[in-house]
Amino acid sequence: MSDQHSHQSFETRAIHAGNTADPLTGAVVPPIYQVSTYKQDGVGGLRGGYEYSRSANPTRTALEENLAALEGGRRGLAFASGLAAEDCLLRTLLAPGDHVVIPNDAYGGTFRLFAKVVERWGVDFSVANTSDVEEVRAAVNDRTKLIWVETPSNPLLGITDIEAIAGVARQAGVKLVVDNTFASPYLQQPLALGADVVVHSLTKYMGGHSDVVGGALVTADEALGEELAYHQNAMGAVAGPFDSWIVLRGIKTLAVRMDRHSENAEKIVEMLTQHPKVTQVLYPGLPEHPGHEIAAKQMRSFGGMISFRVEGGEEAAVEVCNRAQLFTLGESLGGVESLIEHPGRMTHASVAGSALEVPADLVRLSVGIENVDDLLADLRQALG
Repeated sequence: MSDQHSHQSFETRAIHAGNTADPLTGAVVPPIYQVSTYKQDGVGGLRGGYEYSRSANPTRTALEENLAALEGGRRGLAFASGLAAEDCLLRTLLAPGDHVVIPNDAYGGTFRLFAKVVERWGVDFSVANTSDVEEVRAAVNDRTKLIWVETPSNPLLGITDIEAIAGVARQAGVKLVVDNTFASPYLQQPLALGADVVVHSLTKYMGGHSDVVGGALVTADEALGEELAYHQNAMGAVAGPFDSWIVLRGIKTLAVRMDRHSENAEKIVEMLTQHPKVTQVLYPGLPEHPGHEIAAKQMRSFGGMISFRVEGGEEAAVEVCNRAQLFTLGESLGGVESLIEHPGRMTHASVAGSALEVPADLVRLSVGIENVDDLLADLRQALG
């Protein structure tokens, strides 16, 4: 993060970091540099450091500077998707024979990347409940290079104590990676709590409008940032200029959106906990949630994601999803519109039969920013 923005509040950084006025026209929004190559001032004389848009593009640079500022990091890197960001990170930090500790309720795509892609490359992994510090410590061995954490987790909304796991990582001499997608940097700052790298699916809350796919890595370690940037260029799964511009535009309203997502979710949780057909509500804002105290300590508020279990098992859960009308039946999350899905058959089908399998009676909500009374009415009719 540049010194210029280090003293500013989050809301101000979200709007101004990386968003310098165009020097040619004075445009207050960074232009979309839809360009592949750049005129050089003589052989080897790069104008502004740009030569080819895989290596760097001014619109992507604006987004990457903004990402670093929001997470309190030194280097931000934008990718074509969240999984492209994860792939770059893993290939930068791991080699055949290495070992990783991953959560027992990781995002299905992350699990698939480890189980079907990285494992074939000679990297193995152990699954641990990352909300149990001693279980994580026990899972680390002399080949471990990374501890991977999602908090809140997808889809069970588990909470991990980032500071405590950072202590385990430091003691073991391994790196801690935190997927901060569900919280966003507005609600949670993993680098400040001791994480080495933050991962984002920019598709979700950062873009915020269900109209772009992207990913990011942010680190406070300058040398690690350089290493990741080298691999970003070498592997090439970069965010394009238009996608970078769209995410940057979304980020400007991140703070106000997250406030509304959280407010709406809290009112929906209150209704669900009292509904006779709901057997369990998973939300870190509930005092009975096992991670509530840690979430209250490390998060600004509890976010817009809710999971709940229903009476009647899998078929009943699927029916709730099918009956919803204002809540759109769809994968992904974090947009201004509310979404509903059945993780077992949709986003987390890839973990069926594994240690990460999710309950069949689980429904996941991404609570949008619509009027909450309309959302409550829709859920009541969907539950029947």
